[in-house]
Amino acid sequence: MTRPAVRAGIREAAGGIVALSLATFVAITTELVPIGLLPLISTDLDVTESVAGLLVTAYALMVAALAVPLTLGTRRLPRKGLLLTTLGVYTLSNVLVAVAPTFAVVAAARALGGASHAVFFSVSIGYASRLVRPHLTGRALALVTSGASAGFVLGVPLSTALGAAVGWRASFVVLAGVCAVTTLLIAWLLPPVPGGGAPPADAARSARRAALAVVVTTNALTYLGQYTVYTYVSVLLLAAGLTESALGPALLVLGALGLVGTAFAAARLDRWPRRTTVVMLVAVGGGLLALGLTFPGLVGVLVATAVWSAGFGGVASVFQSAAIKAHGASPDMTGALVNTTANLGIGGGAAIGALVLAGAGLDVVPFVGAAMILAALVMVLVARRAFPAGPPADVADAR
Repeated sequence: MTRPAVRAGIREAAGGIVALSLATFVAITTELVPIGLLPLISTDLDVTESVAGLLVTAYALMVAALAVPLTLGTRRLPRKGLLLTTLGVYTLSNVLVAVAPTFAVVAAARALGGASHAVFFSVSIGYASRLVRPHLTGRALALVTSGASAGFVLGVPLSTALGAAVGWRASFVVLAGVCAVTTLLIAWLLPPVPGGGAPPADAARSARRAALAVVVTTNALTYLGQYTVYTYVSVLLLAAGLTESALGPALLVLGALGLVGTAFAAARLDRWPRRTTVVMLVAVGGGLLALGLTFPGLVGVLVATAVWSAGFGGVASVFQSAAIKAHGASPDMTGALVNTTANLGIGGGAAIGALVLAGAGLDVVPFVGAAMILAALVMVLVARRAFPAGPPADVADAR
């Protein structure tokens, strides 16, 4: 029997961190690949772009509805085997989308992927925190989250470029192949870890749970603002004058800027968690506001989207780390709550964006997203216990 990995430093846990980063890349690419392909999917399946955008909503709502119950239902299963199963389901979902004859079948296949996603991120967040010592949690999560940034940098843009060149279905075929190969790599690289880890039921339990509730609520609001706009980023860029052939490369560059935010978070998150969170949200909110003010001027739109993209690169790790460090639930249940609230934001944002797009118009969408990010920033500034200025005294002393 394989012994579970012992918590270690970043270097000792590098193999597991790389494995989780690869898995995260596949998961994020699978979730977001329709975004760059919305115009192609809507044309081929004879639906409007706002209806096609609901593919993101349906996927996210499946995650939001199932993350907590599936995490509870699978809590006794080996963590590594569970992650490998989710990757297998991702593969099947992408194959079914590639061969789907109608929009309804595409939506059903995406819902299957959403169910897998509900388990994947709930478990992977807790998994990463178990690989390293507590004072390195933020850095480990930021490094794992770099896989998500790679999904933006490589997965979504390359899928978009491939779809524009040979058809959107080919993008899902290639993605299914990448999922299958990644499953084999994860089986080889990822060490097993123990489950459990629920915090004690002591006098501070209520305060810890309250802090966790604030973190995941702010997480939901941030994702709501982000995906109100990002779901329709390809539509915005095309409307600003970008050519269809340049869309994939533009998303590639913008996604690469997300790595800047990820690197910023990795270097500073464990030492200055509150300041890092504020910087990330200011960049996202400011970028969205600038996008609304400069639209439809192409240069202004590209610069604003660059700032926005760089800021959002560090968002996932700051909220994951804050949630884990709140110690309001077990690592897996904390992951489930972060997963649920993020996907409520993703699905709700896509739906709100669709309503604004169909009603007030495309030029209003960035302002709606910016307002939600501003509200999240206010929550971070007010909730000092949930978003502390520095590490706990015992962790700081351990350094």
